Amino acid sequence: MSRRRFLKTILGTALLPVAAIANARLQQQSQTLLLQHSPIAGFQYYEGENLWPLMHIGDELMLKREPDNRYDRHAMAVYWNDNKLGYIPRHENRTLAQLFDHGQKLTAQIRRLQTEAGPWGRVEIAVYLQVQQA
Repeated sequence: MSRRRFLKTILGTALLPVAAIANARLQQQSQTLLLQHSPIAGFQYYEGENLWPLMHIGDELMLKREPDNRYDRHAMAVYWNDNKLGYIPRHENRTLAQLFDHGQKLTAQIRRLQTEAGPWGRVEIAVYLQVQQA
């Protein structure tokens, strides 16, 4: 074994615990907090009914702010695979819009799919805040 290979092996083995500790610290620094869960408002007016058979619990959703929405200045649209499904309900969107506007990272996913519910309650989503800890 060459001297160079020997040193790489020794140093690589010695650094494995350090890398594991660093990775664990990075994972501890980021937490996801549930902010709210709610139905999707306006589901029946967008692509939701057509896409319903393709959706699954846990699917990722994208939230997009619509500050120029003429009906609601705090509007937060909900998208699944680049298809608009509707909005966060008006009575629940103000805090989310403020967090989003201040650069906070919000994520969302499908929490529940209800076949017996009417269009307004068919899809329940969960909205999370990514929190970085020091």
